[in-house]
Amino acid sequence: MTSRERVLTAIQHRQPDFVPVDFGAHRSSGIAAIAYARLKKYLGIHSGDIYVYDMVQQLAIVETPVLDAVGADVVELGRAFMLNADDWKPWVLPDGTPCKIPAYINVDKRGEDSFLLSNDGVPLAIQKKGCLYFEQIHFPLMDRSFEDDDFADLEKAFPYTMWTGIPVPGGHIPLTDDGLKRLAEGAKALRENTDRAILGIFGGNLFEVPQFLFRIDLYLEYMAAYPEACVRLSEKLTEIYLARMEKWLGAVGPYIDFMLFGDDLGCQTGPLMSTAMYRKYYKPYHARMWRRVKELAPHVKTHLHCCGGIEPLLDDLIDAGLDMLNPVQISCVGMAPQHLKDRFGDRFTFWGGGCDTRTVLPRGTPAEVREHVLKQTGIFNRCGGFVFQQVHNIMADVPPENIMAMFRAVAESGGRKI
Repeated sequence: MTSRERVLTAIQHRQPDFVPVDFGAHRSSGIAAIAYARLKKYLGIHSGDIYVYDMVQQLAIVETPVLDAVGADVVELGRAFMLNADDWKPWVLPDGTPCKIPAYINVDKRGEDSFLLSNDGVPLAIQKKGCLYFEQIHFPLMDRSFEDDDFADLEKAFPYTMWTGIPVPGGHIPLTDDGLKRLAEGAKALRENTDRAILGIFGGNLFEVPQFLFRIDLYLEYMAAYPEACVRLSEKLTEIYLARMEKWLGAVGPYIDFMLFGDDLGCQTGPLMSTAMYRKYYKPYHARMWRRVKELAPHVKTHLHCCGGIEPLLDDLIDAGLDMLNPVQISCVGMAPQHLKDRFGDRFTFWGGGCDTRTVLPRGTPAEVREHVLKQTGIFNRCGGFVFQQVHNIMADVPPENIMAMFRAVAESGGRKI
């Protein structure tokens, strides 16, 4: 099978020739740039620079030689863009490693700290000395009254949060006529030049974007205090997202296989809300968006990035039209792999859960990593419905020996050689 055939076979709940692998095809299946630099050195790959495409999380673009080395079967649509040297500018990672970052990123060094700025100079996030990531410091609507708001100008605030205002490659292209042409041309060229499956990042966050705009503690209070306003907010967000989706899918839909949405609905001990709240505030709007994907691009599968212990919400997510879930946080309450596979495995693709990144990958021995991964893939890969990725991004302190032990174990589980 080609990589694309392997992934598409798995999501059809048929057994592929090997376990399909995702490494870096979206913003929670990748690797911190510091760890990536060490991985390249370990693999003896000296070509190319370290390209940080996600400034907030300091994630590296996983280059083709590394994708080949680990047997990766998926690539992110953003790799179709930022292909020229002048699209990038120099920067230095917290450990002193030189790298390149997107030229459109507005970053300012102030003393020993770095700030991410909006296009008009508003500080949105800070990376303090000794820290590995950026933290949001500006919440544009936190001082605004919520209860009676009609949210008519909501979209104007998007450029002023860390997550909605600092795009990754591809996301920086405006949805104008010229921008849509660039998106279509780039997506088409990528499709013609890879046999890997292609994942397009869209977003469409309903629960998280209000946190970015109003601040999480305030928004959680509003969910309890002002239910009708929360419904109006989800209505407005969905209206914005559907308008963007019409344009975006019209340009890239023919060339992608999966469309990634995002909303972290859970924490370590379970969902961050009751099932009643999910059904009132979010499910109808998730359903509208995912139904529209099927109408505009029937071959494109809906994919949700959702951290935490969300087992109580999975029936509702499936009912709303979701096809697949990542990162499958197996250390959380209710997220035991065998339970998930037994209860949901015939209706759902688990895109993740392949290796615990909280304790096993950073702290285990290579032998312990191998044993763990063989167990996980043995459970999840039965009858398809599984794409391997580790549980969220590989952090900066993970040794390359453990990273390769993980990928070699995935290959071993299906008789594949890498």
